[in-house]
Amino acid sequence: MNYIRLKTGLNIQDIEDRVQYNPEIIELHLTEHDLYEPEIITQRIRLLKSRGIRVYLHQPMTYKGQYLDIISSDQDMRDHYNWSCKALASICNQEDIQCVIHCHYTASENTNYQNARKRKETRKRIEEVLHICHTSFLWEDSVKGIFSAENPFLFSEIVEPLNLPLTIDVSHSFIALQGDNQGLEEHLEKFHVFATYFHLADSMGIIHDALPLGTGRINWRMVKPYVNDKDFIFEVDLRSSNFTDCTPMVVSAEYFQCIE
Repeated sequence: MNYIRLKTGLNIQDIEDRVQYNPEIIELHLTEHDLYEPEIITQRIRLLKSRGIRVYLHQPMTYKGQYLDIISSDQDMRDHYNWSCKALASICNQEDIQCVIHCHYTASENTNYQNARKRKETRKRIEEVLHICHTSFLWEDSVKGIFSAENPFLFSEIVEPLNLPLTIDVSHSFIALQGDNQGLEEHLEKFHVFATYFHLADSMGIIHDALPLGTGRINWRMVKPYVNDKDFIFEVDLRSSNFTDCTPMVVSAEYFQCIE
């Protein structure tokens, strides 16, 4: 079957669960602890590549229990953000892969997109990270805030002038647009030329639910032409199995394959 594109952490049992389906792509979702053992990350990358699997990384979401924010007022958080980007860029350059990173998550200092000063600061910080490495990172949108589809200035002030390579999470965009499929289509039409990678999950458009495809309200027949020729994974919530069983992702691949 085509489109077997999955996500996992570094736990070897979880990786074996994914590999049994002969995936084309695996994204390795890292934790803060993982960054302190880069040799383990490298081992897992090479294991997957040896089986003909394309590999992406995903930046750890948190630092000391707090979600990352590129413009955090906490200097320790900023320093860690920069350090983590350097560590990830080193691995990406060595292994010839790319890494998904976030500017921020929900309820951070980046939440108020109407604050022009914070939008400008966000762009400046992104430029600083691009100086670390311009080719390793793919910038993923959040469900709220400056780096999200709800921000009408995201394209003109950040993405277009920086020629920023994106990861578009379709469910994040849908939620940020309050469950509006027409708005999602307009968003994809505008941004897809900057996206080299996508995260696919369904959603009811209200909260971050990360549902299997076909169980939410996203119009996948409309979405498919924008993502069909790009790399992507099915980023479906696996918490019910403690992330050990990727069946909901495989079912999503089956659903996606059947869309005409």
